[in-house]
Amino acid sequence: MSIIDRIINGEKLSAEEWMEAIEYTDGEEIRAAASSVRDRIYGKKVFARGLIEFTSYCRNDCFYCGLRKSNREALRYRLSSDSIMESVDLGYEAGFRTFVLQGGEDNYFSDERLIGMIKEIKSIYPDVAVTLSVGERSYESYKALREAGADRYLLRHETADSAHYRVLHPDSMSQENRIECLHNLKKLGYQTGAGMMVGSPGSSIRTLAEDMVFMKELNPEMVGIGPFIPHSSTPFKDEKRGSVELTLRMVALVRLMLPHAMIPATTALATASDDGQLQGILHGANVIMPDITPTEERAKYMIYDGKKITGDEAGENLEKIARRMETIGYTLSMERGDYIP
Repeated sequence: MSIIDRIINGEKLSAEEWMEAIEYTDGEEIRAAASSVRDRIYGKKVFARGLIEFTSYCRNDCFYCGLRKSNREALRYRLSSDSIMESVDLGYEAGFRTFVLQGGEDNYFSDERLIGMIKEIKSIYPDVAVTLSVGERSYESYKALREAGADRYLLRHETADSAHYRVLHPDSMSQENRIECLHNLKKLGYQTGAGMMVGSPGSSIRTLAEDMVFMKELNPEMVGIGPFIPHSSTPFKDEKRGSVELTLRMVALVRLMLPHAMIPATTALATASDDGQLQGILHGANVIMPDITPTEERAKYMIYDGKKITGDEAGENLEKIARRMETIGYTLSMERGDYIP
């Protein structure tokens, strides 16, 4: 039995076996298999989520991120509750039924403020899904946000290799805490998202293999994978971009390992390659997250250089996005698009 068949059959592979799968298996075979698996479960639908990046403040100092607190050149903003709701209102009118509230780890947005936002959205639009992406918080915080109505939570694990984690983060941050957060989210019943950057400084085929071992054990409902793209105001400004080809290979392998996962064709893929988003779909992804942040603030949320914010990936261009999906045989779906167990 081939290693691809073993992955499809649900076998747990060792890190060494994952290295073999990543390095030596045929890329076209992986792509075709991943696309077939995704189509069998989710059909030809690509689910759209309305992304609202509501704060560019962050208490952390991750070495790769343009929002890091030490970046004095970063343009900071916080959306008001009214502005957030205006984005939701416009998004709902456009057809979105999932909203992703994403921001840096900003202490201003306490549990009380986030709970208020979630409850307001859910009271007006009870049929929508609310996804949060606001970093590491306590179990009690996650529990309160879940009870307020949050459905999903995105928290990339970034790397399962402890030495690699130390390359990416200051000593004030803890890999153990991040992994505990992911397990807490799962315990609380969130549809939970993990993921990593491909080609980040200090990474290797071995670290990617360790990521696969970890995610097989965690069994997240969502996985976000994008190539590393440097930001000019970070310690990694002179590092090279991650490989688009390798990123697509990892998307396909994750689809084979976690066949039911919701996997976005990320903005980073779209930024790194003109056809990156479409290629992501062709390699097994089934989610896109058009940006519906107010346009006057959108350019300030720069995690990496060159981020696409107003082109075919933006929320105001849904018709254009739909036509692009149709060129590769897929349909843009505005429904909630929940994880199918």
